Amino acid sequence: MNITLLRRFVAVAEELHFPRAADKLGIPLASLYSSIDKLEAEIGQPLFTRHGETQLTKVGVLFLEEARNEIAAAPAPAEKPAAKAGGKAKASKGKGRAPIVKGQPKPYKKRQGR
Repeated sequence: MNITLLRRFVAVAEELHFPRAADKLGIPLASLYSSIDKLEAEIGQPLFTRHGETQLTKVGVLFLEEARNEIAAAPAPAEKPAAKAGGKAKASKGKGRAPIVKGQPKPYKKRQGR
């Protein structure tokens, strides 16, 4: 079982509201729905009734305890390294355009062929 799917299931089970759970997790709602669908397909049973109010099914109630135990036993997620300050170094673009002298053709324009 994927620990991310279990965390998402527990969040929805605690909130009993998909949009609030998605906001709490900081993920898009569609991603949360697909995660729950994957978990239900993996288990082979529906975990929520989605008619009207969202409620846990009997299988969902039993699975909630198991999911919490697996999350507690799993190692903590690794933190993402902080981005270094400063931006990307810019490459030199040469000396720039030559100044335009009146009466001379523009140095960056090519003559049109006939």
